[in-house]
Amino acid sequence: MPQNFLACDRGQTMLLPPDLTDWVPDDHVVWSILGAVDQMDLSAFYGAYRANGQGRAAYEPSMMVALLIYSYARGNRSSRGIERACREDVTYKLITAMAIPDHSTIAEFRRRHERALGELFTAVLALCDEAGLVEVGVISIDGVKIRAHASRGANRTYEKLVADILKEAEETDRWEDGLFGDDRGDEPPEHLRTAEGRRAAFKAAKERLAQKAGRGEEPEAERIELDPDQVAPGGGRRGWQRAAHKELIRRREQDAKPIARSRAERLLEALDRLEQNQQVEIQASEDYEKWWAQRRASGVAGPRLGMPPKPWTPPLVPDGVMNKTDPDSRMMRTQGQPTVQGYNAQAAVTRGQIIVAAEIAVESPDFGHLEPAVTAALRELEDAGVTQRPDTVLADAGYWHTRQMEKIVGDGIQVLVPPDAGLRQDARPGWDNGPYAFMRRVLASDYGGELYKHRKATVEPVFAQNKFNRGFRRFQRRGRSAVRSEWRLQAAVHNLLKLHSHWIAPAIA
Repeated sequence: MPQNFLACDRGQTMLLPPDLTDWVPDDHVVWSILGAVDQMDLSAFYGAYRANGQGRAAYEPSMMVALLIYSYARGNRSSRGIERACREDVTYKLITAMAIPDHSTIAEFRRRHERALGELFTAVLALCDEAGLVEVGVISIDGVKIRAHASRGANRTYEKLVADILKEAEETDRWEDGLFGDDRGDEPPEHLRTAEGRRAAFKAAKERLAQKAGRGEEPEAERIELDPDQVAPGGGRRGWQRAAHKELIRRREQDAKPIARSRAERLLEALDRLEQNQQVEIQASEDYEKWWAQRRASGVAGPRLGMPPKPWTPPLVPDGVMNKTDPDSRMMRTQGQPTVQGYNAQAAVTRGQIIVAAEIAVESPDFGHLEPAVTAALRELEDAGVTQRPDTVLADAGYWHTRQMEKIVGDGIQVLVPPDAGLRQDARPGWDNGPYAFMRRVLASDYGGELYKHRKATVEPVFAQNKFNRGFRRFQRRGRSAVRSEWRLQAAVHNLLKLHSHWIAPAIA
């Protein structure tokens, strides 16, 4: 008797059912994604195209949105990887109805609709609320470091940035000489327009750098006026400079712009930011000295001022480094892990592991991010139509910020943040009385301990699911605004997968 095997006839004419809907089972996540996209308001996507239909036909925005959501859910965020999956994967073929978008089309759609893709987070949160999944009585806040689309090796000091700009300009001059010879070089044919634009950009960079070196002037920057009450008591000159730098970061966040594609423009942007940082430090130092002199002259009661401030001379060139690939990114420290070039991705999560806020910070420590995260959560809940407000906010010791905690409590929300990190055996100097002792008593009580013990099991699994299960370890875009949209899209995907599990639960039961 011959061996018995199942037939494997690749020439079979009907390998798949003729109906696309028969290709995957009814409980597959792709159906939940397609159903959710059908319920979303995608007018922001459709409004970006001509209403009269002129021009080359574009892919249906709803299809592209579903394709990106499903790809992120599967940990496939590369535009080339998505195109490959559209050729090979049955579920992708179902989403695109057998169409195969080019990887450049996918990347351009993601870039063009960057903001609208981030706003899908609110739409998905509203769907989760309709399903009864958003219970915000207790929310946990934490941050996770995600690598930027830039390497640590791209960090440059001011001197190295200047050298890189000069090198770019010199290489462009050599290219000009080889292309135009003795001609002026300003009459290129039509097909050289792109090269001419590149040449002009590099030449402008060189001229700009020469002007700076010739006049020896600092770049003009918007002056930052500090309220002395905003500066940490006893912080001195460095306290004023740190407070001014935080305000500069906040303003950059409000005015976040896309990172330029041109390498020359990115080099200049990194150079400008280092100069702005130094200018802000100089202004803050001058303001501190004026404030000290006024306090001394007026005899206002308060903390001892001590000796006059020591003279401070700013360095000849700005200190620090800036990343020439993504100037918004920073070196991030993670406990027990190597330092990474990236962003601090913040999230506010319910007990049901639904993300109710997803924001981006450029400072590595979590200190100072408690109030912004709570404010973002309240805003997102309101935008999604959720009427319930959080009763309690949980966060780890890195979020302890007395002023921010007092403000949140003043808004009627209880805050539980331990004053001591888990590895510390005793209180930090000066942290053994007042609000610190009160918080220790609350956390040691049955009530506080029962509430706080859920923090780790609430927020940290969310980060693990996204970083390790879905491979979200590195951003695909550059710049704070683009990274924020990508993080919000990933959070929307996470919530949508929770919604899918909720929808299919009765069928499984």
